[in-house]
Amino acid sequence: MDFLSFLIKGRSLSTPRQCSIVKPNFPALLRFSSSDSAAYTATYDFETLTVTAPDDHILHVQLNRPECYNAMNKMFWREMLDCFRKIRDDRYCRAVIISGSGQLFSAGLDYSDMQDLTSQVAGKGDVARKAKFLLSLIAKYQESFNAVENCQKPVIAAIHGKCSGGGVDLICACDIRYCSEDAFFEIEEVDVGMAADMGTLQRLPKIVGNDSLVREYAFSCAKIDPQEAKTIGLVGRVFPTKDAMMTSALALAKVITSKSPVAIQGTKVAMNFSRDHSVQDGLQFMTYWNMTMLQSEDVLKAAEATINKSDKPPKYSKL
Repeated sequence: MDFLSFLIKGRSLSTPRQCSIVKPNFPALLRFSSSDSAAYTATYDFETLTVTAPDDHILHVQLNRPECYNAMNKMFWREMLDCFRKIRDDRYCRAVIISGSGQLFSAGLDYSDMQDLTSQVAGKGDVARKAKFLLSLIAKYQESFNAVENCQKPVIAAIHGKCSGGGVDLICACDIRYCSEDAFFEIEEVDVGMAADMGTLQRLPKIVGNDSLVREYAFSCAKIDPQEAKTIGLVGRVFPTKDAMMTSALALAKVITSKSPVAIQGTKVAMNFSRDHSVQDGLQFMTYWNMTMLQSEDVLKAAEATINKSDKPPKYSKL
């Protein structure tokens, strides 16, 4: 029975049922071979990032400078922007995991790059022209993490070891944050003579909901341990090991990819918009959004699966 016929017969979709948080092991929606996977991810060819496809519709973006603790150099900023713009337009991908290779997630900015930058602006020259140069550079770097936030696919950050400076900027642009028990976090920019300018000071107060506490961390560069990070809402879950964390991140990504990509991506867009606008503005935005998206075939497929109490999720088309 199709959805419209169901409505005509006058049945209700609101059958009461007990809800619980589960992690079902859904079957793959579109299983491809390891050779197909390699060919697919080969299009994501970067020097500072490694991109793999651990399961259908999931991409794993790994910071890949372990020899220098995944410090963020000029190449990284360019590649991060290119990578997430590509993911944004990738119709196959429905969820992303970000992690760090080696001993830790990221030590933040690559200070050898900072020295190169300092040498360009420290010499003689007109202050207006130096400022113009820095304005363009900072805005370009900010776009790299804005691309993570603006990518409509949910992004799960999986953090182990140290996460400081630019690492905190990056995870604040992600949707969901997991960490292992060896993780810790530092907003360290004040200690290197600058104010953080890649998003932590703008996003973290909204994530944590405690402006006073974020100012304390930012002014003092105090270390935030994993349990404190969970208590204040910086991370959602803490795991005993990196392996356990990665397993759970992948399990969550699989659940997300089993849902309608129209619904998931619309939910992310709506939550990002509502975070930065009034409740009324957010409701108005969703009126315009859903006047189109409720016409999607995904609504009919999801309703039919619910009506039929199917054990398997519908097979949704690429978006």
